[in-house]
Amino acid sequence: MRRSRGRSWARGSGRRGQGRGGDRGVPGPPADLPAAAFRRLGRRSIDLLTAYYGTLGRRRIVPSAAPEAIRRAFDEPLPRRGRDAARVVDRWRSAVLPYSAHLGSPRFFGYVHGSGLQIGAIADLLASGQDPNVADWRISPAESEIERRVLRWIAEMIGYPKNSAGTLTSGGMAANHAALQVALRSRSPYDMTDDGLQSDRRRGRFLLYLSAEEGHVTIWRAAELLNLGRSAVRTVPCRPDLTLDPAALSRQVREDERRGDRPFCVVGQAGSINVGAIDPLEEIAEVCRSFGLWFHVDGAAGAFGALLPELRSRYAGLERADSVTVDPHKWLYLPKECGGLLVRDRRLLWRTFRSEASYLEPQDRDPAAGINFRSLGLQSSRGFRALKVWMALQQLGTDGYARLFRQNLACVAHLHRRLTADPDFEVLHEPTLYICSFRYRPRRFRRAGAPPEPPRVARYLDRLNHEIAERATATGQVFLTTTRVRGAVALRVSVCNHRTTRGDIDRLFELLRRTGARLDRRDTRHR
Repeated sequence: MRRSRGRSWARGSGRRGQGRGGDRGVPGPPADLPAAAFRRLGRRSIDLLTAYYGTLGRRRIVPSAAPEAIRRAFDEPLPRRGRDAARVVDRWRSAVLPYSAHLGSPRFFGYVHGSGLQIGAIADLLASGQDPNVADWRISPAESEIERRVLRWIAEMIGYPKNSAGTLTSGGMAANHAALQVALRSRSPYDMTDDGLQSDRRRGRFLLYLSAEEGHVTIWRAAELLNLGRSAVRTVPCRPDLTLDPAALSRQVREDERRGDRPFCVVGQAGSINVGAIDPLEEIAEVCRSFGLWFHVDGAAGAFGALLPELRSRYAGLERADSVTVDPHKWLYLPKECGGLLVRDRRLLWRTFRSEASYLEPQDRDPAAGINFRSLGLQSSRGFRALKVWMALQQLGTDGYARLFRQNLACVAHLHRRLTADPDFEVLHEPTLYICSFRYRPRRFRRAGAPPEPPRVARYLDRLNHEIAERATATGQVFLTTTRVRGAVALRVSVCNHRTTRGDIDRLFELLRRTGARLDRRDTRHR
């Protein structure tokens, strides 16, 4: 029945679409569906998603098919004649899902990946259907005001000044890049608008600073994109808890200034990527104040933890930052893409990204209004990212988010207890947020104190932990990655998912324990 209707729509559309330079009489499906057909297609899509959410906990997280088989599944010619929209939508279930990784699974522990709130999926559907361009207030008045409002809500959640300005971005990379661009422009001794780095007035190298152990790769990437080069990023030694040492920072900045270079920015971590470290932000803010440096806080992974009263003291000093990166598509559990940047002085943000052209609205309005988002960031054409933030915060409220944050923290604390109680695991840090890095270390390698590890043992443990992660992930039951903590290969678990329970943590732990013991026995036999 449904197919016959689809053919009738296609025939009707084909006749209407014929004419000079048209499709030469070949019928095709309509671009816009009749209302009843669109409604059926929408309901069908929601039914498919509902069934998908119901199976997330049972699905393999990564597909078992070989890469070549996946490539062959989509090796098809460019379509020339269209097909019924319902059949196209159904291909998501039959062709896409079998070869997908399911990052919303409660046992996806890789990277820092939000779990995709359902209200966010609905918001993205509505935003895509409306298709606004949140660049100019005249053509996106409600959308612009919603984005401005959610940025203010985010600032309030993390304890940042509510009169700051900001913009939503594709993610932390874009936000950190934009932040460093504002920092460079604001701390340069000359106006960079026309000559940039090539000005004859430039003296010395522009330098920025971050944690030697826990700085995020996006800072180096941003330095590349700003044509400062990776060598402009100066790494600062860490304290034993893997947080940046402010005294070492002060010494390094002073030495670089004596050499004739131009330090301009310090990046502090509010939730680092390997261990969830929160740098001593208050002390870093003091160093930045004394040297006149821009203070940027990379809070993409963990800034939202400041919402919890029991953690708030750890974030002291964040309110003094000149800029802060946040990622709602991480610890607000929203679908991608949704990062964000907050800047204390909105005039500096506007001065850096002001967009002018003859066909655009004159930019002579008060820049403090912060309405035309094309003049507050890198993008000119901008989607309606703010809708999912606005809807999710209304649905859950800060109380609901606090409950989910505590659920994640409880899962990590449970994992930490199981690790410390087992003599075959080695914890590498005390968890601060929702990230835990540790090693499988068979008890025969236990050491008294912490003497240097024999190179042969270090190599073996690095290889063993790599293989444990690969074997565990290959089962499809869990997904996790390795990283390096103080130079040693570690298993890294990120619990940034509103669906994860202690039961999922127990399942992960038992799988890692069994896999580690089996691999170590194998290697012992073959030694």
